[in-house]
Amino acid sequence: MGLGNIISRRLKVFAIALIIYVDYKAVQRRVQWAKGSKKNTIWEKTHERNARRVLNLMIELEGLWVKLGQYLSTRADVLPEAYISVLKQLQDSLPPRSLKEVCRTIEKELGKSMKDLFSGFVHTPLATASIAQVHRATMQDGREVVVKVQHDGVKEIILEDLKNAKSIVDWIAWAEPQYDFNPMIDEWCKEAPKELDFNHEAENTRTVARNLSQSNSSDPNSVHVMIPEVILSTEKVLILEYMDGIRLNDNELLEAHGVDKQKLVEEITRAYAHQIYIDGFFNGDPHPGNFLVSKVPPHYPILLDFGLTKSISSSMKQALAKMFLASAEGDLVALLAAFSQMGLKLRVDMPQQALEIAKIFFRNSTPAKEATENIKALQDQRERNMKALREKTKLNEKEAQRFNPVDAFPGDAIIFTRVLNLLRGLSSTLNVRIVYLEIMRPFAESTLQGTMMMHEPASSSQWIYDSPIHSDVEARLRELLHDIGTDKILGIQVCAYKDGKVIIDTAAGRLGKYDPRPIQPDSLFPVFSVTKGITAGLVHWLVDKKKLRFEETIANIWPNFGNNKKDLIQVNHVLNHTSGLHNAMGDVMKDDPLLMCDWEESLNRISKSTPDTEPGSLQLYHYLSFGWLCGGIIEHASGKKFQQVLEEAIIHPLNIEGEMYIGIPPGIESRLATLTVDMDDIEKVMQQRQNADIPANLTRSDLAQIVAGVPVVFNTLNIRRSIIPAANGHCSARALARYYAALGAAGQIPPPHSSNSKPSLGSHVHIPKLPSITVSKKKKATNNTTSAQKANSKGYTLVSSNTNKHEHDDSDNDIRRKVTRIFENKTIHDAFMGTGDFSGLIYPDGKFGLGFRRYRNTDGNLLTSFGHSGLGGSTGFCDVENNFAMAVTVNKMSLGGVTRSVVQLVCAELGIPLPDEFSSSGDKGPDMQLTLGSS
Repeated sequence: MGLGNIISRRLKVFAIALIIYVDYKAVQRRVQWAKGSKKNTIWEKTHERNARRVLNLMIELEGLWVKLGQYLSTRADVLPEAYISVLKQLQDSLPPRSLKEVCRTIEKELGKSMKDLFSGFVHTPLATASIAQVHRATMQDGREVVVKVQHDGVKEIILEDLKNAKSIVDWIAWAEPQYDFNPMIDEWCKEAPKELDFNHEAENTRTVARNLSQSNSSDPNSVHVMIPEVILSTEKVLILEYMDGIRLNDNELLEAHGVDKQKLVEEITRAYAHQIYIDGFFNGDPHPGNFLVSKVPPHYPILLDFGLTKSISSSMKQALAKMFLASAEGDLVALLAAFSQMGLKLRVDMPQQALEIAKIFFRNSTPAKEATENIKALQDQRERNMKALREKTKLNEKEAQRFNPVDAFPGDAIIFTRVLNLLRGLSSTLNVRIVYLEIMRPFAESTLQGTMMMHEPASSSQWIYDSPIHSDVEARLRELLHDIGTDKILGIQVCAYKDGKVIIDTAAGRLGKYDPRPIQPDSLFPVFSVTKGITAGLVHWLVDKKKLRFEETIANIWPNFGNNKKDLIQVNHVLNHTSGLHNAMGDVMKDDPLLMCDWEESLNRISKSTPDTEPGSLQLYHYLSFGWLCGGIIEHASGKKFQQVLEEAIIHPLNIEGEMYIGIPPGIESRLATLTVDMDDIEKVMQQRQNADIPANLTRSDLAQIVAGVPVVFNTLNIRRSIIPAANGHCSARALARYYAALGAAGQIPPPHSSNSKPSLGSHVHIPKLPSITVSKKKKATNNTTSAQKANSKGYTLVSSNTNKHEHDDSDNDIRRKVTRIFENKTIHDAFMGTGDFSGLIYPDGKFGLGFRRYRNTDGNLLTSFGHSGLGGSTGFCDVENNFAMAVTVNKMSLGGVTRSVVQLVCAELGIPLPDEFSSSGDKGPDMQLTLGSS
């Protein structure tokens, strides 16, 4: 391809692109003064005029431009009718290459003469496409075949066209930033050259045929398609089995043979769902020209042309399946986790808009006649999203148009979305409506469930996360977890400290029912009422810093709280569950459960509540109100936000950044474990329905329904991001165990966590930062990170505690070295448990000290052990006398005693007195009463 030809092609491309752009801009201004039908007429003529310009250029230049035209001609769902009708001509044969050129290529590639190869060769091609043309022939052995022959010199043309297309896309992105197709063209530049080697296409054809033929008729995800057998291939010649079929654009012949076009497109869609979600190997070019329909009933689709075929990793396959199911279910957490897993990065945190865009990918296809309404609906959606973007980013309209909310778009996902668009265009071309969510869902579900089955623990090494074993007891624990198995365990973490050292740090199982990724040490679990132990620790921290007193009336520090007979309620009453506000917010939560997402309004409602009993008279579990009561106390006593106090008092000193939250920040969704329930154990809840220790307002409800519904609520993004200090903690077991190790040592910070635990505890940015919102007129990489941002790599701001233990140094490490204790009071254990000098502040012989469940042994004698468990089985506790701390996190809310079995084994191995909470017959706290079951 000479330099003159290159320059000529480039000039023609840019000239037509400029003419079309100026034409549309001029008409855009002109129609402002037109009315009704006249405006429509002007646009129709404009579309037809420019469509013909595009068609003429593509026919003249051939190569890549024909493939682009074929793609555009299938987008009847979004493009004006003029483009579809004009560009549809490119789905038929282009002007054929000379027979002399074709024969010369065949003989050169195969090293034999035409007579030696074929007993018959039809001179008129069946089709001429952008890269090759196809002839029907008969082999010397009598087999009927088709011979695909690459055009002479097309490789150089395609590569040059890719450069030109890239330049056009760059120019469009500069002129009209809202239309930035760079990720798509970049991926095409990478994949398109593969089509130029027919050996590659031959192997792809064999692979897809083998994959699709392996599904049997009894399999609900089996597909019924036909793929021609590969006879012979070289780089430029491909010989395939001849299959007699009907072209998809031959509507008369389709009707004459009685082809059900609805079933036809549904089966094609199923074939692609199988290729994408089951095989991870799919044809990236499903335009109408790459299909035929068998003339013989039941008229199976015939799949052709596997030149542009994409192979994706198991992780990407899982992420695409999860993205699909998240869109179907409206699950924002799963969607953001899928984005993270596939490498899609956003510059702005707008989960609801991201979900709406994802749903557009999987929306139903529409017949071509509904294209106008569909375009308008998409445009309206885009305008709503742009309005939301402007409100979120504070950008003006012009800046918002130039702002690209996507920071990185993975190439695999680009080909995936292209396939969906082509399939949707195929549906529109044949005027059928396809419900993708119904057709593709079983394949996406099968992918995630199948991966889970492949990871069933045939041995512990296949199920337990590959991390070093710290002790003999950890080795025995892993054997126990394997014995319990996946019926009772979905995902679990166990961590324990003994004498300040890590002796157990084990993770096992999967992140969720539909998330086969392994649980790792840094995975984050919802821990429900375990959160109360963390929140109580913040109150104790403020008392230790002389910001608060246990005997102080709450109204003294929180003036709005002192109404409705609450003026005598003290801080210790809340910590000891004797404030009388155990039912506070109960009615509100029934009427509007999402109110708990509103922190300020929840505090306001708590301040207006009325106690049911006199302060200190009865110990009744404050299952939800505890968090807002403590939260209001913490904020009013400290003068700081709840999250700030949590960071300063616990997160920063213990170096557990990124692994303990009450209300998660954006950017950590990919590490979240998803909750589910052990449904087999639900019935066991009902057997305890009459247990007097279960809170009265819970016994009046249908417990089974409540327990089954908890994961549905607490898996949602708005709940996970909310501050609910009684029930919304998200943490790893190693962060929770480290917290209790510090509490058990009177606030002394343990030595650094085990160096064998990867990634290292504290290595995560606590508050991840999205890529900066940069509005640039030109497409180029930017880096606006300031030196201050770089220095603050942990992602949070240190809040001064007004003590000499926290000084404002330039280095976080310098600060951490100076902080050796969380509490100054060396007898803080007595306060946690309500013993010694603090015994007068608690309910006599009650289950709770000041904020913590205090444990007894199986004989009923009080131990030096305290902690807090949560609904479903997660727990954290410590034994002061034995310098022992332990945490267990689970995401399958089990009522069958998984946690109990784990704690029993560890305590027995170490000779630690077993707390009654975890015995088979001992006294249980209110949360563990719902997690009993068999021992």
